[in-house]
Amino acid sequence: MSNAHSQRKDEHLRICLEQDVSASGITTGLQHYRLVHCALPELNLSDIDLRTSFLGKMLQAPVIISPMTGGTGRARRINRNLARAAQALGIAMGVGSQRAALEDPSQIATYQVRDVAPDILLFANLGAVQLNYGYGLDECRRAVEMIQADALMLHLNPLQEALQPSGNTNFAGLLDKIATICQGLEVPVVVKEVGWGISAAVAKRLAEAGVAAIDVAGAGGTSWSEVESRRTKDPLQQRVAGHFTHWGIPTAEAIQEVRDALPDLLLIASGGIRTGPRAAVALALGADLVGVAYPLLEAAAASAQAVQYKLEILIMGLRIAMFAAGCRDIPALKRAPLVSAMATYTSSPFDLDAL
Repeated sequence: MSNAHSQRKDEHLRICLEQDVSASGITTGLQHYRLVHCALPELNLSDIDLRTSFLGKMLQAPVIISPMTGGTGRARRINRNLARAAQALGIAMGVGSQRAALEDPSQIATYQVRDVAPDILLFANLGAVQLNYGYGLDECRRAVEMIQADALMLHLNPLQEALQPSGNTNFAGLLDKIATICQGLEVPVVVKEVGWGISAAVAKRLAEAGVAAIDVAGAGGTSWSEVESRRTKDPLQQRVAGHFTHWGIPTAEAIQEVRDALPDLLLIASGGIRTGPRAAVALALGADLVGVAYPLLEAAAASAQAVQYKLEILIMGLRIAMFAAGCRDIPALKRAPLVSAMATYTSSPFDLDAL
C-alpha cells in the first residue's frame, strides 16, 4: 500500500510539473475587487510593515507556502528548497501529506526540513479522512514529531477522493474525530481544503470542534479534478472528472463567508493567489495569511534561490499595493475599503504567469 501511495504522489507531482492544471471553468473571484488607490498615502514605502503574528509566531510577511509534496524521491529536494526560501524570507510553510512516511519510514527524510529552516512556522499535514481509516492521535503526533512541526494541518478533499481510483471516500462521522484530535494534540490543528473551498457552515462546525485556524483553499487555482482526470487511464473516470471544472467556492467568496461567520478565527486564504495586489485583496477581504503553492513548484524543482525570487515578486507586489492604498501595516490593510472592479477589470483573471 505504501508503494502505491508513493507512486500516486509521484504521479501528482509529475502532472503538476509538466501540465497546466489550473482551474479552467471557475475563477477565484478576487478579480472582482480592488483596493482604492490613494494618490497621497502620506507614507514612505520603506515604512510599510508586512509583519504579522500567526499561532503565536511572528512572520515577516503574511504568506505561507501551502502544502504540496512529500513521499517521493524528488520531493525531498523540492521541500528543502521551499523551506530554505521560507527561512530566508521569514514566512510559513506546510509539507505535503505525510501518510507515505507513516506507512514507509524510508520516506521520512522527504519531509524533514528543520535543519535548513530552524525558525519557520512549520505545518505537518495529514488527510483528515484517514481518521476513518485507522489513523488517530498517535499518527497525528508522529506526523508532527517527524518534522518538528509547530502545528498540524488536516486536509479535506472529498471530491478528489471521489475522483481517484480507489479513493478513500468514507467521510461519515469525521467531525467528531477531528474534535478528538483538536482536544488531544499538543499543537494547534488547522483544517484546509485542497482547492474547492470551505463554506461558512462547514467552518462553523470546524470552529466548534476546536480547530485553531482554517485555510479556505478556494476554487480558481490548481484543480485537482484536472489532475485526477489526467492521471487516470479509465475513460469513464476521465469524463466524470471533466464535469467538475466549474465546481467549488471561489476563493474570494469563501474568505468573505467564513470571515463574516467567524470574525475572530484565524483564516488562511489560498487558491489562485498569484500576485501581490491579489494577495492584498485577499487580506482586505478578511484573510490573515495568503497561501501560495503551484506557482512555486517548478522553481522549487530547480533551486531555493528560484523559489525565493518568485516569493519576493509576490511580497514586493503586496508591499507596493499597501503603499498605493495608503495602508501602513496589515491591520490597516484589513480596514481598507474595497470596491467592485467587475466593470473595469480587463486583464486575465488567472494571472498564471505572474510569479
